[in-house]
Amino acid sequence: MAEEDDATVRVLQSLRGKICEAKNLGPLSGPNRQRDLCTFCTISLDQEEVFRTKVFDKSVSPFYGEDFYFEIPRPFQCLSFYVYAKSVFQRDLPVGKVSIRKDDLAKYSGKEHWCSLHPVDPNSEVQGKVHLEMRLNEVITENGSVGQHLVVRIIECQGLPLISGQNCDPYATVSLVGPARSDQKKTKVKKKTSDPHFEETFFFEVTRTSSYSKKSHFQVEEEDIEKLEIKVDLWNNENLAQDVFLGETRVHVKILRSDHIHKAWYLLQPKGNGSKSKSDDLGSLRLKLTYIEDTVLPSAFYTPLCNLLLKSPDVKPISASAAHILGDICRERYEAVLPTVRLLLHHNRFVPFVSAVAALELENTQEANTIFRGNSLATRCIDDMMKIVGKNYLAVTLKPVIDEICESNKTCEIDPVKLKEGDNVVVNKENLQGYVQKVFSSITQSSSSCPPLMCDVFRSLRNLACKRFSADPHVQYSAVSSFVFLRFFAVAVLSPHSFQLRSHHPDPEISRTLTLISKTIQTLGSWGSLSKKMSSFKETYMYDFFKSFQEDKCIEKVKKFLDEISTNVSKESSVLEDAVVLKEGEVQKRAQGRKRLGKKTFKKRWLRLTNRELSYHKHKGKEALCIINVKNIQAVEKLDESAFNRKNMFQVVHCEKLLYMQAGNCVEAGEWLEVLGPVSRCNEGRFSSFHPSNYSGGFWQCCRSPSSSAPGCKPCTTTVLANLQLDIDCDRETERIFSLLSANDAKLQNMEDACASMAVYQGPQREQEDYSKFTIQEPKETFQTLKQLRNIMEELQRQHNIRSDTAAQYGSMDNPIIGKTS
Repeated sequence: MAEEDDATVRVLQSLRGKICEAKNLGPLSGPNRQRDLCTFCTISLDQEEVFRTKVFDKSVSPFYGEDFYFEIPRPFQCLSFYVYAKSVFQRDLPVGKVSIRKDDLAKYSGKEHWCSLHPVDPNSEVQGKVHLEMRLNEVITENGSVGQHLVVRIIECQGLPLISGQNCDPYATVSLVGPARSDQKKTKVKKKTSDPHFEETFFFEVTRTSSYSKKSHFQVEEEDIEKLEIKVDLWNNENLAQDVFLGETRVHVKILRSDHIHKAWYLLQPKGNGSKSKSDDLGSLRLKLTYIEDTVLPSAFYTPLCNLLLKSPDVKPISASAAHILGDICRERYEAVLPTVRLLLHHNRFVPFVSAVAALELENTQEANTIFRGNSLATRCIDDMMKIVGKNYLAVTLKPVIDEICESNKTCEIDPVKLKEGDNVVVNKENLQGYVQKVFSSITQSSSSCPPLMCDVFRSLRNLACKRFSADPHVQYSAVSSFVFLRFFAVAVLSPHSFQLRSHHPDPEISRTLTLISKTIQTLGSWGSLSKKMSSFKETYMYDFFKSFQEDKCIEKVKKFLDEISTNVSKESSVLEDAVVLKEGEVQKRAQGRKRLGKKTFKKRWLRLTNRELSYHKHKGKEALCIINVKNIQAVEKLDESAFNRKNMFQVVHCEKLLYMQAGNCVEAGEWLEVLGPVSRCNEGRFSSFHPSNYSGGFWQCCRSPSSSAPGCKPCTTTVLANLQLDIDCDRETERIFSLLSANDAKLQNMEDACASMAVYQGPQREQEDYSKFTIQEPKETFQTLKQLRNIMEELQRQHNIRSDTAAQYGSMDNPIIGKTS
């Protein structure tokens, strides 16, 4: 295989996890702290906030229960979790923080940890790195004496923080520090940049002797060189206000004893190593984190593994295929199936594969009423597919009614044990019944919105179930309802935040209402099997409540809905009566400059995207200042930072003017691109190229073309899977599969041994603990696939080893030195 340029190697990062709870928070000054403490948590990459929980009222041991997931689109040094006390009349007060260096994230991955909170000290909130060069020069003075000058060149910095969302105005102070001296010099201020280029050189007198000698070089006095160090501080120039500390690094001058010229990158550190105060009394935070870093090689290296996986639907039996083997050895890991599902979806191979594994599962299912109820490879594949393909379907179907439930906050408790004083159970029952009716109607009237691929899968499941249990007339419905009701709609109602239907975990009372609705929807959906499920309720109050739905012809509605989403009848796309909000939030928008003399400044605007239109408003809830039909969007792309000297910018190209917007942080920018791209990807007249910078000074800043209407100079994001409106990075998914296979190498070897043993030994199959965990129908066919996997894995590992052997040198830009702190 031809070697490719290492420049195409990508390092991609993601983080998922949960902010579970805090305990014993404090101390904060002021009276009644214990009683009045209302807190929330934030997540920051270095100093950039990327996630915030909702406020938890009046508790020093709050249960947040907030799940999070985001791609990390840039390099970072530290992941931090902050707990703040909410204040109405002043700035929110920091209670404490948990900071984890990137290099230490692997220690926390996949498990829950109680982490002690530490003080939040402004001087410890640093990020970025600085590039320095140091050397010693011998100097002969006019009177003949010999001394040495230390020459320090501060070259540049990278990754300095944003200040109030904007690039800072940085400058550096360079000091030679010793027991009896502190000589300081200062660079010029660089305007509006997080990556300043200073290129300034400073000279410091280090030592002096009484007379000149004709030695080949000057011997530095031992006591001086041991005690001197260079200290570099970065500051943001605030003009009238006090300058803001951005970080420091300290380098011992003695490093030049063995290195005449020292040139290296250094990570900026907190001032004085941060706060030294005790943190035992600030409380603790329970976190669950999974950090994933994938080193993605050039595409050509993944072709053999990708092709082997895509052949899986054609392998007979399916248990001998590479995709089935991966699911078999990783059955305890819920995320293991996802990359395979995404890869099969991208290449339009999902339906034949899931049909084959579903048929295999049905062969081992003895009773029709237990169909697709376990955590099998088939059910996990379909679960992941529905979450990917059905994301917009859920938003269209459930989000309006979920929003109403969460915002109206009607009491719906019907359990006599949990009723509060003054609750009216009759009113609560009516409230709950009204909500259930709305959710149920939204679902059963949504068949025309169901994605075609989901319908293809449901049709296949229905046919397979009918073939396996031909004597049962109800199995055609239960095979489909067990997924679309039990594993899709009911789960989304129960946890709307996990399906992006709500931004935060609902509070306990609303969560209880959603639980009751979800239970009822599950049972109503099970009526598609025509088997009475009322006995499935353990609680008498749920049984009594459920009886009120018997007169509403729910069975016929469910049957009709299941028929519509699992038959060959072609259907048109639904025309929604109401627009569904897909995302909204505050951005900085560049003024359109409609007037010739109008100044094109950036202003805060509320950006709102529905399935029909994109609009921006002066404030949330205000009348729209501009409305753009999503069908008129021609491109949605990132904007270079150099265009306006601002980070996290994106552009929306439509038929009238360009819209330039800045998101609040890097994750938010990625989310806007992720949601805007799919809703406009199938539009007619979409551009194939775009300008990554702006038009100013009479030409495009990116390609220097003088025509404002010149075609773009960079290809637009590739359109794939138009019917799914889905982007998938196949190389990354294949790398994830390789990582999973490598992590389970011992199981692959056990499976290989089992195949070899079964192929040789022709007697009754032996019960061996390791072998019984695998599905091996044809040992010879399975063994051949395993050998192919082994060869492919060895080559991929070799390519990874080549790149790890040429890892960045310590002190380089990609591997900076962690500087000394005092």
